[in-house]
Amino acid sequence: MISGLHFIGLGFGASLAAGLATGVGSLPAFLLVRPSDKVMDAMLGFAAGVMLAATAFSLIVPAIDEGGIWVTLGGLALGVAFLELMDRSIPHMHFISGPEGPPSHLRRIWLLILAITIHNLPEGLSVGVSFGTEDIGAGTVLALAIGLQNMPEGLAVALPLIREGYTRRRAVWYATLSGLVEPVAGLLGVSLVIIFAPLLPLGLAFAAGAMLYVIVDEIIPESHRKGHEKEASLGTVVGFGLMMLLDNLFA
Repeated sequence: MISGLHFIGLGFGASLAAGLATGVGSLPAFLLVRPSDKVMDAMLGFAAGVMLAATAFSLIVPAIDEGGIWVTLGGLALGVAFLELMDRSIPHMHFISGPEGPPSHLRRIWLLILAITIHNLPEGLSVGVSFGTEDIGAGTVLALAIGLQNMPEGLAVALPLIREGYTRRRAVWYATLSGLVEPVAGLLGVSLVIIFAPLLPLGLAFAAGAMLYVIVDEIIPESHRKGHEKEASLGTVVGFGLMMLLDNLFA
């Protein structure tokens, strides 16, 4: 039990660090120079590539090793269905594509934060579940990858808020706040798979499905909406390759 509590603490701490990386990434918003849309789309593509590789190598492969292909496919489908349900039932708004979910009278800022929260939930969950394997190396690499891809996302959150009229300080604060769902999801994920060990392969696959949904439904489409598809695609390839390298060097 002491060992289990140790990994629960590690999972929570790692997902907290990954979530706070969103705030770190938003700090350039304090500067007067704003990256071009082309650079931002390449950075979002990079984030998508990192998440794709993390989903494949850090979640799906261990899930198959632990529980087999059918459990993995079932967990993958459950993760996708869960995110689709959240997308449909929670009112939220994306910076480019606009509102989704049921109608709401919430202020625009809270709808934007809800969208980012839905987006970040599977990332924190994946870090927590990864530490539930009790493989510190693999969990650390995944947390590093999530933190790395959270940085451009933090900037992608803060800059539109500044354009909406928010001060730079408030924009950075809201960007940081949007990442704090990750340690909550991380704590839940690592606790469940540590306490209920048979859930581990299902938990890995569930987190993979949720991550995959976010990548293909939100990040990649967002990175292609401003006409910089080639830069976004190259960013995706670079992000995928970097995460593959990290996974093989340190996990």
